[in-house]
Amino acid sequence: MNEHDLLGYDEPCFVISVAAKILGLRTQTLRYYERIGLIEPFRSSGNQRVFSRRDIDRIKKLRTLVDDIGVNLAGVEVIMSLLDRLQQLESENDFLKNRIKR
Repeated sequence: MNEHDLLGYDEPCFVISVAAKILGLRTQTLRYYERIGLIEPFRSSGNQRVFSRRDIDRIKKLRTLVDDIGVNLAGVEVIMSLLDRLQQLESENDFLKNRIKR
């Protein structure tokens, strides 16, 4: 078990107003990021957006690409998609390595 599992990294725990405050963004910005497909917050039974620590970290990466590097949102979408795929492949690779060791 890694530290992210222990900290509830994927557990939805921040409503949109709290997430916006943590990130220093407006709630409208988070809604826009969701609308264009850059983030997918959890939806509560009342259809409220709820963000996990993983979501917060993803938005921080997104903001770094936009603010610090100057990448436009179309470029951010491509980069984030590639990073997601890379992470998926690394997980598959770790799984296969563990199977070989057995």
